[in-house]
Amino acid sequence: MKPTALYTETRVRADLDTLWSATQEPARHRRWDLRFTEIEYLPRADGEPQRFRYATRLLPFLTVAGTGVAAGERQRPDGTRTSALRFSSPHPLSLLAEGSGYWRYVPDGDGVRFLTGYDYRPRWGRPGALADRCLFRPLMGWATAWSFDRLRLWLERGITPERALLNWLAEIAVRVVVVACAVSGLGLEPLLRLLGPFAAPLAYLLPVLLLTAVCLALFLPPRVGTPAARRCLRTPPTRVRAPRLLRTLETP
Repeated sequence: MKPTALYTETRVRADLDTLWSATQEPARHRRWDLRFTEIEYLPRADGEPQRFRYATRLLPFLTVAGTGVAAGERQRPDGTRTSALRFSSPHPLSLLAEGSGYWRYVPDGDGVRFLTGYDYRPRWGRPGALADRCLFRPLMGWATAWSFDRLRLWLERGITPERALLNWLAEIAVRVVVVACAVSGLGLEPLLRLLGPFAAPLAYLLPVLLLTAVCLALFLPPRVGTPAARRCLRTPPTRVRAPRLLRTLETP
């Protein structure tokens, strides 16, 4: 069975031109999009689609790169905007061989519905298809949604992408420490006996307190300044179709 194409949608309370600039300018795009380390436009002749190069650093000494071609429609009769792209990577370590996708910008009251849909073909045959279905595709879906929320925080609250990443790492660290302390605290019953008459009630309450701490660490919603994939819509509310603009682009 063919895997489901990836979809992410968020609502950003920002001006349409501001959102367009933050997503279409490579220098700004790579700041908030977790999927890319580098994005740069390549030289082009007048009238040709924009070609670009992208790269993702998997390890300090390993970078996977690819190329793509993109086109955008800034003035559509219904007031929306669209951007479409095709991309491919010849790198043998890139599970993603080639793919295509689009961005849509739909004005909505005091904000913009910003959504994407994309799909790709994995390489490495059946092992690659299995790795994609079980690990890579869910990871890509999460990274897209997390990045969309980081973009929203930047444009709505002025929290820079760099600061948002630090907020996320700090919150993850606190949650991990709380869980680790709670798990290690399960073996404190022998020490409680040193408290004499207070040992019995404390020994009874300790598991409850530790379990409560673990539940809070695992399930408490992220802080408002911390990006979270859960805030984005991951399933299209209605059946969506790729824009016709996508059919005009050739695979790079």
